[in-house]
Amino acid sequence: MLGASGQQRSIFIQTENTPNADALKFLPNRQILPQELSSPFIEYLNPRSTLTPPYPSPLAARLLSVDGINAVFYGPDFITITKAADANWAHVKPEVFSLITEVVNSGERIVSASDKDTVTAGQNGGVPNSLAYDEKDSEVVGMIKELLETRIRPAIQDDGGDVDYCGFENGKVLLKLRGACRTCDSSTVTLKNGIESMLMHYIEEVQGVTQVVDEAEATSNEEFARFEEKLRERKGLGSAPA
Repeated sequence: MLGASGQQRSIFIQTENTPNADALKFLPNRQILPQELSSPFIEYLNPRSTLTPPYPSPLAARLLSVDGINAVFYGPDFITITKAADANWAHVKPEVFSLITEVVNSGERIVSASDKDTVTAGQNGGVPNSLAYDEKDSEVVGMIKELLETRIRPAIQDDGGDVDYCGFENGKVLLKLRGACRTCDSSTVTLKNGIESMLMHYIEEVQGVTQVVDEAEATSNEEFARFEEKLRERKGLGSAPA
């Protein structure tokens, strides 16, 4: 991007560690999610999700093509990269910097939202704001959502993740952790010592918190492993002598 003087404008991207040693938070000093987007975050767990509606993202596609990267998470103004446990940040981090800088410099749109985003959002790891006010909610659910939105979500976003409200059943609040918190070893501690204790303190009807893991998440790592294997096979064929 050229300034008025015709000189290249420098882009400064900050990084922040997260409680998850395999997840790093990148802050490119610009809005990541488009304002018209109904979802407060988007999480890409496999290459296919970066190419198809409702939230295709060329940047996420390039990031997931980097060897060792398992997931890309977009927050309002940050990007969280989750790597494989055996990958080294010394090798992964420079490539991530390069790809994000290239997109920011070009002015390319990071996310393209389709008209069907509210219908198929869950397929691509983005959902309508589950903490938003709903007139059908009971008083207790409304209080739970308010606490999650005002007290808990900001802290989890600081750690490079987010939280989904999935329901309230038999005194249990059903939650799904996203981003850096999704695969963090301390996620159980976060749920029990942080979220659960606060909700139970302020809302007597809450008896506990349960973490939700859906089938799509459970199989995403398998899909990504198969995709990486195909890439390795293609690279091997391409480097074979004629």
